[in-house]
Amino acid sequence: MNRRKFITTAAAAATGTSLLSGTAAAADDTLPARVRRTLDQALAAGSPSAVCGVIQGGRTYVAGAAGKGKRTPNGRTVFQLGSIGKTLTATALARAVSAGETRLDAPLTLPARFPIPRKGPRRITLADLATHSSGLPRLPQGLLDGANPYDPYAHYTLDDLAEDLGETTLATEPGEKYAYSNLGFGLLGQALAFDRVDEMLRHRVAAPLGLTDTTTTLRPDMLLRKAVGHAGGVPVPDWHDRVLSGAGTSIYSTANDMLRFLAAQLRPERSPLRAAIELTQRRHFTDGDAQLGLAWHLAPLPSGRTMTLHDGGTGGFTTCVAFCRDSGTAVVMLVNTVSQGADGKQYPIGPLTVRLLSALDADR
Repeated sequence: MNRRKFITTAAAAATGTSLLSGTAAAADDTLPARVRRTLDQALAAGSPSAVCGVIQGGRTYVAGAAGKGKRTPNGRTVFQLGSIGKTLTATALARAVSAGETRLDAPLTLPARFPIPRKGPRRITLADLATHSSGLPRLPQGLLDGANPYDPYAHYTLDDLAEDLGETTLATEPGEKYAYSNLGFGLLGQALAFDRVDEMLRHRVAAPLGLTDTTTTLRPDMLLRKAVGHAGGVPVPDWHDRVLSGAGTSIYSTANDMLRFLAAQLRPERSPLRAAIELTQRRHFTDGDAQLGLAWHLAPLPSGRTMTLHDGGTGGFTTCVAFCRDSGTAVVMLVNTVSQGADGKQYPIGPLTVRLLSALDADR
């Protein structure tokens, strides 16, 4: 998925014409009706099932929908989260910075057998990794060699990473250009907690925020609640990753957990991670239309307020979260189909999320 294109079009989606006719849009503007229309649009675009959660005016609302013969999801249904997990890794970084354990301008440091690519006089910093401005490629160059196309990260080891880093060339000098990089966020996770990234995310972010179903390891009860991922209408396996999981490649969550996470974003002062959350939302890097906090992308709403958002996807799931602190509104969308079909069709989960947030924001 092209994140620059998604973020560039987010504001356009917010200000563009509705996916519904004016008559239908005006028929019922209650929160449940708006959410239902959004879910119906997700199903019409090809999603087997979808769940949408909203925060507006301190009220939380969640609903799900499914195609014929499919199980209707709810707030406790487990989906694979994808790159929204990067915001958790960024929060862990911000926690370490707030505690004085590291600095945003600290250079990326890994064990000696992992060579850090360089271009120009400045080394890659943790802030560069967290704002996609490191110059690193999107993926390690050897990742897809011999990979299972349905589970592309599963075979990748730390030894593979060490070898690939030795052959990696930066496209630009660090801090110069925005270029979305799963490799960069995978390295950020390893820099924060080498070979214990998943444990670090649970203890430093998920547990303090009460995100009990946000994890890379499915408990038995979560297996019973998990949606089945799809690609082209066919069930596909989940993704697994132990090396670059800081990029969100293998993390699971639910709409209920994401609403707790978004509630903390809207009111950090009520959260045990206030300082870290505030730091992630602050603008740290700008490159043309790309404006970055730590992991978070920032874009304007029609109201002039700032929208903070991130989308995600794995081989069988597509997700998006967006919020506006000034209006106290937030939306999460989770569907169990890959973001792009074999025919090249993009499922409009990001634009649907942004349009619903924009409509809710306009009410405030």
